[in-house]
Order: sequence, then C-alpha cells, then structure tokens
Amino acid sequence: MAVQAPNIVLIYTDDLGYGDLGCYGHPTIDTPQLDQMAAEGQRWTDFYAPAPVCTASRAGLLTGRYPVKTGTASAVFFEWSAEGLDPAEVTIAETLQNAGYYTAHIGKWHLGRSNGMEPNKQGFDDSLLMASGLYLPETNPNVVNAKLEFDPIDQFLWAALTYSASFNSGDKDRFEPKGYLTDYWTDESIKVIQNNRDRPFFLYLAHWGPHTPLQAKREDFEAVGDIKPHRKRVYAAMVRAIDRSVGRILDSLDEQGLSDNTLVIFTSDNGGAGYIGIPEVNHPFRGWKITMFEGGLRVPMMIKWPSKIPPSTINNTPVAHIDIMPTIAAAAGTNNDGVTIDGLNILPLITGNGEAKWERETLFWQNGHYQVVR
Repeated sequence: MAVQAPNIVLIYTDDLGYGDLGCYGHPTIDTPQLDQMAAEGQRWTDFYAPAPVCTASRAGLLTGRYPVKTGTASAVFFEWSAEGLDPAEVTIAETLQNAGYYTAHIGKWHLGRSNGMEPNKQGFDDSLLMASGLYLPETNPNVVNAKLEFDPIDQFLWAALTYSASFNSGDKDRFEPKGYLTDYWTDESIKVIQNNRDRPFFLYLAHWGPHTPLQAKREDFEAVGDIKPHRKRVYAAMVRAIDRSVGRILDSLDEQGLSDNTLVIFTSDNGGAGYIGIPEVNHPFRGWKITMFEGGLRVPMMIKWPSKIPPSTINNTPVAHIDIMPTIAAAAGTNNDGVTIDGLNILPLITGNGEAKWERETLFWQNGHYQVVR
C-alpha cells in the first residue's frame, strides 16, 4: 500500500505574546496542552513573524515571501477594505491543492474578501470565515467582557464588530456561530479531520484569540483564578481557550489514527499588543505588536510530527513565517517550481534534531522608512 502524503495542520493565533505560554516561561498562565505539544515535539526560541501586524504576517506565512514584496507590509485593516493579497500570489494552499490535498480555512482571513482575494480563490476548497469579530454576543450569559476604556482601538472594535461567520461566500450570507468563537472554530476543525481522514488534508485554523475585544467564556474566567486586574484575568482565560483548542485538535488526530502522519504547526501572527494594558505580555522582550522590536516580531512556535521529530527538542536557529510555506511544501512532497519565494525549507532543521547545517545569516523587515535586520 502506498504511504499517504502527510496531513498538515497549521494553527495560527492572533496577538499571542512570546511569553504567554507556560513552556515559554509564563509564571501564572497555565497552558498544559501546549506545554505537552512542546514536550512531544519541537519548540523554537528564535522564531519571527514577517511583520508586527496581522495582514502582512498572514501574507508572508501563506506565500513564503517578505510582505514588502506582496504589497502588504504596512497593511493593518485589509479585512474591511477592498484591498488584500494579490490573486497573482501563490499560496501554500494553492500548492497543496494542486498536489491533491483537500484544503480548509477556518477563522480569520484578513487578506481581502473580494476580487479574487477571498480564501476560496486563494487555494482553499472550503472557508469558514470569521465575518466580524465578537467571540460571543456582548450580553450572552456565558461571556465575561473586559472593555478597555483607555484604548481607542478597543472602543472602535466594540462599536463595529458583530457575532457572525460565513461559509464559502466571502462576506455574504452571514450567520451566528454556534458557541464561543475559539471553541466553535475548534469544533469545525475536528469535523474536517474526521471527514478527511482517508485523504491528505491541509487545515489552516486561524484563531482570533487572544486579540481584542477581550471576551472569555465564564468557565475559563473562573478556572484561571483571581488574577488582577480584570482585563488580565479575561486575557488569561482567552489563552486557556486556545490551549484547550490545541489539545482537542491533537486528541482528534490521535482518535483518527492520524498523529504519526500529521505535521502540526502552532504559532502567532505577531507579538502581543501593547494597547491592551498588560505590560509584560511579550516578556522578556521590549516592544509590542506594531513595533519593530523583538516584542513585536518574535513569536512562539512549536512543531509536532511524531514520525519525524524527536520529542522535547528545542531549536535556537533564527527562522520565520516565510519559511513555513516551503517547509510544508517539502513535507508534502511537492515543490514551488516557477514561484519566487524568500523562505527556506527548514525540514532539515526540524528532523535533524537542530544539528543540520544552516547557512542563512540574515532576516529582514521593512515598513515604510523602518528597516530591520537580524
């Protein structure tokens, strides 16, 4: 019997700080599922987003190209504009789709919703889209809200967002999700795993959490303990929901007998936001989302692939989101012939227990006049 190509699960959080997880040193936020993923796979210490903002990072992740080359380097609010990722760009979803994979996007997109920029036109067979951005209706009895009266971004979001999703229709045909957004995306992701266990699939689960507006499920809020101030407790509860999501995804893969043949990647689009009023969100680094300091660019990253990666591996090589696209393509046994990318295949680093030779010396960032080199 021919060996099936590996499944790919890419879990992408939003504004999760480098220091927000137990395995990255957080003293009070409990993340047992992510800590276990790190213990069973590989954790990266020097992993970088392509930009300190949402849209540019997502473009870099999916195309393997620096955002300045895709025209997204300074973009923040493509989700609600007529702009987005140029349809001429080749995404990892398109590469895998052409190789026979079933491809599914669930959650945030933020790369345009019209004119060929929506997920279904960028390589995804199905797209369950976050059409707006409330995790639950503000008055739901199971939600605990934390409004940030000092933050104009937060005030804008509470005024503008609704509780809605859409399926394979871009921004049309909206409906109410079935539950707290983080859990709902996870429920639907598990259905993707169950329904496609007999063929290779690519699941791109793009969580909204823990991005503002800060809203937690009451049970998570109660579970994290008496954290002060209130907004910090709500934030910790939102991280707890993400941790639960990852655990459920990994458990589903186990239940379907797919774990050994599935590459699971977990990371965040940029550093934690300074405007939420939690100064230590990117500890031990200075800076936040939107800034070009380490706190804005360095993010958590873990990979689990039991048949290929030794457990409890820590890798210190500086790599970035732009490397994920060619790495996934290489893992799937396909290639990007004819597509110019900036990222490199890091599979030799992943499977070589961190000892493989690595020759790239620099990573670059640019946004207007701001230029950064590591």
